[in-house]
Amino acid sequence: MKFRPDQRFSRWFIIISALIITGLILWNVSIFFDHLKKSERERMEIWASSLKALNEIPLHGDFSANTDLIGLISQKNTSIPIIVTDGKGTILNSLNIPDEILQDSTKVRNLMQEMATENEPVPIQVYDDEVQMAYYKDSTIITQLVYFPFALIIVMILFAAVIYFVYTSSKASEQNLLWAGMAKETAHQIGTPLSSLVGWTEILKTENIDPEYIEEINKDIDRLKTITGRFSKIGSVPVLEPYDIIEETQAAFDYLAKRSSKLVQFKIDVPQGDLMVMLNRELYGWTIENLVKNGIDAMKGKGTIKLVIKREPRNVLIQVSDTGKGIPKKNYKKVFQPGYTTKKRGWGLGLSLAKRIIDKYHNGNIKVLKSDPGKGTTFQVALKLIKNDI
Repeated sequence: MKFRPDQRFSRWFIIISALIITGLILWNVSIFFDHLKKSERERMEIWASSLKALNEIPLHGDFSANTDLIGLISQKNTSIPIIVTDGKGTILNSLNIPDEILQDSTKVRNLMQEMATENEPVPIQVYDDEVQMAYYKDSTIITQLVYFPFALIIVMILFAAVIYFVYTSSKASEQNLLWAGMAKETAHQIGTPLSSLVGWTEILKTENIDPEYIEEINKDIDRLKTITGRFSKIGSVPVLEPYDIIEETQAAFDYLAKRSSKLVQFKIDVPQGDLMVMLNRELYGWTIENLVKNGIDAMKGKGTIKLVIKREPRNVLIQVSDTGKGIPKKNYKKVFQPGYTTKKRGWGLGLSLAKRIIDKYHNGNIKVLKSDPGKGTTFQVALKLIKNDI
């Protein structure tokens, strides 16, 4: 899947639009919440004013109409908890407060402190110049709405996480397609001079040249053919066939041993018999070579490379050890990330390719088994044995 410039613009337009819409929703919810709190405050002041008006009526006056008014106002308040006290703090009246709280003085006192912290008490002027205080809490609706912006923020964060995942996945897909295209083009470009070399080799055979030279040239030509095959397989699902893991591992290991510096000692320890595994021999050989070359680089071209093959009931373990500088434990997983390298020169793709080949194409596992700073590192590849071979 390739993204054109207009597709990238559309993707960013959708992301930015979604973030703007979410921000507008949060802003409107905040305004609505403020208006609701203001409305409740006004309702409390109306309720307090009605009590004040009732208290100012002379004792011999007609209370019926005003009693009906205050009763109607009180009946309409079914959601706001209220406690009315006199000047000394004695409770005179309450609304929407559970009986279990009213019967416990400690709970009532704590509730009144909570009310005073949440909302400023409303003063009620009575006819004998005494000032009563009405304590109140936010209604159930406002209490529930308090958590709504947080829920919306969480949704926005999750939405942003999904967008980031889609973006990084699409970006990784683009990079994979780019690398696959470059690899296939490299294989194609190598093919032309390789065909020419084969022709020149046939001509050299007719000349008076040492046959050993021709044989070595043919080995390198075969090597180039193998490399071309490896690059051509990147980006496509490789075909796996049953091969003896011992034979394939020795072939890759011996090839590098013959062409490496004499300062590097190569040791190999393998069991007797055959160990059949489903492999793509070109890609598996590439993995072994990457592990060996990585070890040689870690030793700066001088030291010992040891390869050990171990058989388990269901798996075969291939361990490649070096006597290099070692890897800090915190970097055990990081060394397999594309682009990670401690060398001044290099792309940091060798171990990344090895992991992709083993984990994705062969359903195996590759990891840093152990590493001691200044002593060396051991990488381990685990592959499943063919069941019939157990």
